[in-house]
Amino acid sequence: MRRLSQPGTMTGLAAAALLAAGCGTGERAPEMLGDADGPVVVGIAPGTEPAPDLGSSFLGQEAPPAVGRPVTGGRLGPRMDPNETPGRWPFYWTRAVYSSGRRGWYGGRGGGSWATDYPKGDRQFLIVLKRLVRLNAYDWENAVPLSSPELRRFPIIYAVEVGRMALSDEEVEGLRSYLDAGGFLIVDDFWGTQEWAQFEFNIRRVFPDRPIVDLPLDHPLFSAYYDIEEVLQVPNIRNGAGGWQTHERDGYVPYVKGIMDDSGRLMVVINWNTDLGDAWEWAESPLYPLEFSTFAYEMGANMIVYGMSH
Repeated sequence: MRRLSQPGTMTGLAAAALLAAGCGTGERAPEMLGDADGPVVVGIAPGTEPAPDLGSSFLGQEAPPAVGRPVTGGRLGPRMDPNETPGRWPFYWTRAVYSSGRRGWYGGRGGGSWATDYPKGDRQFLIVLKRLVRLNAYDWENAVPLSSPELRRFPIIYAVEVGRMALSDEEVEGLRSYLDAGGFLIVDDFWGTQEWAQFEFNIRRVFPDRPIVDLPLDHPLFSAYYDIEEVLQVPNIRNGAGGWQTHERDGYVPYVKGIMDDSGRLMVVINWNTDLGDAWEWAESPLYPLEFSTFAYEMGANMIVYGMSH
């Protein structure tokens, strides 16, 4: 059970999750969803009630303001304009771009593992996060290589599918210097002992001697914005929408682990055997369980608030 420490946010979260796929992105959610295990058709199941009509007046009040798509981009997609005035946006939700065994710049089959759920998951997470936390954030995705000197401009970075990570020496040094300088890394969406071993090998190259510890529920991370009293295992879209098992491979139990700096500050939070990113990306699906998307957004809000305040 979880108790919300911010009154009235559960209703706002549910409404924002329903709106997020269509508001601000300029894209319609596809009919076919999928992950590495194959596609799944998402829609209203026969014999079930359709999603409630929230009413045009409510939508008009709740929809985020329209934003213009940035004209800059390139192979990483829309991102910060290099000529932008520093400080224009206080926060950028930043993807960590890293080397892996899979090549390409976008997620899905044949794409780089860093880009799983990219860019839709990032955009949708931002839309809901801005509603929940009232954060003045850049509206678009921002992917930055771990070896880039620009990395230090962003206090929080997000890395997914790290079970396929294969860091170069430049990326190891870039990530180490970023974290030592006060950066905060969020790790998500990797499963089981084999993927853990691959991630641990790479993170040990960054910090050979720093222990990886389980975070107890009384750690400040779990009360930074919402009071989280239970860690849920968040399934991918295929398992969640199908009502099947929540785990993948031998990742039966979800963990939230961390790495601390010399002063005890949490600088790496590791979400293992869970997939927060899929819940962010598909929260608007009527078949994806609200329990999991709610938890994922709560956890996301807590990680952002903690990372920005420590």
